[in-house]
Amino acid sequence: MQWQTELPLIAILRGIKPDEVLAPVGTVMDAGFDAVEIPLNSPQWEKSIPIILQAYGEQALIGAGTVLKTEQVDTLARMGSKLIVTPNIQPELIRHAVNLGMTVCPGCATASEAFNALDAGAQALKIFPSSAFGPAYIKALKAVLPDDVPVFAVGGVTLENLTEWIDAGCVGAGLGSDLYRAGPSVERTAQQAAAFVKAYQEAVK
Repeated sequence: MQWQTELPLIAILRGIKPDEVLAPVGTVMDAGFDAVEIPLNSPQWEKSIPIILQAYGEQALIGAGTVLKTEQVDTLARMGSKLIVTPNIQPELIRHAVNLGMTVCPGCATASEAFNALDAGAQALKIFPSSAFGPAYIKALKAVLPDDVPVFAVGGVTLENLTEWIDAGCVGAGLGSDLYRAGPSVERTAQQAAAFVKAYQEAVK
């Protein structure tokens, strides 16, 4: 398995609204991001996701996070979403999304959950919440996982500790509030996006 975008950093734009979605997405993509997730607990996500799919769907892997139901997967598939991120392991949901041709990165914590997700067809794994476990835990978990499975750290990843997650064996990370916060200026998002891309490039040298 191989993560399908050039930069294995997922921009998590939690809380974003339809009338403000284009500028932050354009900003992170200008910085080099090519994977964007709008969590489904964001306001009016059913309007925001089609807006960015129309604008950037050919240039990036775009989809949804906090996906909990197969019905949501169907809705997202009709929109043209290509990325499904979940906070937990639901084999039926994973299989359904994979059968619809989507990239699925489900959240897991234990080896049992990780292998259940892989058995269901998940193409990547999200260790969540990473900050509760730490890099040493992920390194130990990686020892029993297939080498080619892309593992992302999500939850508590910052500019200061990104290198620790990469060194532990993560291919990349999902970036939430340290990258984007609903409301603040696009300038802050631009600065953080550029800084995260630089931090990643330095971490993998």
